[in-house]
Amino acid sequence: MNLSTEHKALFSLLRAGLWEREADDLSPFPLTDAQWWEVYRMSVRQTVAGTVFRGLHHLPEEYLPADALMIHWVAKADRIERKNRRMDAALRLLLQRMGREGLHPVLLKGQGVAALYEHPLLRECGDIDLCFPSEKEEREAAELVRRAGCRTERRPDGSFCYSWQGVEVEHHTRLFDLHNPLLGGYLSALVERHGFTDIRTEDGAATLPVPAPLPNLLLLNAHLLKHMMGHGVGLRQFCDMARAYHALRGSYSPVELEAAYRRTGLLRWSAQLHTFLTEHLGLPRDVLPYASTDARTSPRLLHIVLEGGNFGQYGKTRAKASRAGWERKLHTFLSFWRHRDFSGAYARGEAFWTSIRLIIGNLR
Repeated sequence: MNLSTEHKALFSLLRAGLWEREADDLSPFPLTDAQWWEVYRMSVRQTVAGTVFRGLHHLPEEYLPADALMIHWVAKADRIERKNRRMDAALRLLLQRMGREGLHPVLLKGQGVAALYEHPLLRECGDIDLCFPSEKEEREAAELVRRAGCRTERRPDGSFCYSWQGVEVEHHTRLFDLHNPLLGGYLSALVERHGFTDIRTEDGAATLPVPAPLPNLLLLNAHLLKHMMGHGVGLRQFCDMARAYHALRGSYSPVELEAAYRRTGLLRWSAQLHTFLTEHLGLPRDVLPYASTDARTSPRLLHIVLEGGNFGQYGKTRAKASRAGWERKLHTFLSFWRHRDFSGAYARGEAFWTSIRLIIGNLR
């Protein structure tokens, strides 16, 4: 896939913002006003507008966009920071309430991954994902928020969601987005061995419980693959993986992580993932847990990412939330079918078990 001038500019600024360094590719610049607005539009669709905004700080002044767009981008960055502060405050209060009831939720992705960025408040967050150690605890947590006045909903995938102080929250009882039933014992042992850890919030006022480094990397990897096989996935999730590899380096065993990828059927996919991270996001190869990469990024992968944007919501098979349930199920199936060749080539086993789960879910 040949990248347009706007795509090249987007990637150059994204790398600069992701690693807080000078832009490494100035060939797309200068851009016209129309091209700059297209770069901005793409960064919004990929939910990396805040990180790309940081990249503007490392671009030579003569290449910067006109004042009208700069003002617009500054306002966007400010909105991202404000939303993250609201989410941080809501999350702290929710965890405190649950803690007082003897509950033990663990934060997945979201603010937990944002803490691995140079500027956590500029990493765009969607909702709050909490994982509970048992279905019993999850039910108790659901009852707690209902008593607090929250209207709750059970989704087809088994997750439980509601709005807490204006922030969407999801409950889960599965830590990993892996559907092979034969992996249950292995994954439980992995979590038992490594457990969880705490990270500090941006303001240092509280700690947040998150998975330990090795299971966290496996979680992020599997989450990326899950969405890649379905509706699609955007650049933000790849940025999360790159920042996680960078920030967690030295805190886990690369040999054990490679073994975990092999055991869960993610080894082939991970080679392609690592290729994307090094080729397009500038992750140094010596930060990877092991050296295996492909010769180049699959054009199919690049197309899926750039066409669909954040979680594939701009792709051709994404159904609108307002559509009937059967229509959304149909669109989910069509998305999986559309990506079947890529899924089969890079994660055949997980693609098979995901398809089985998808078929069973659509029969309900």
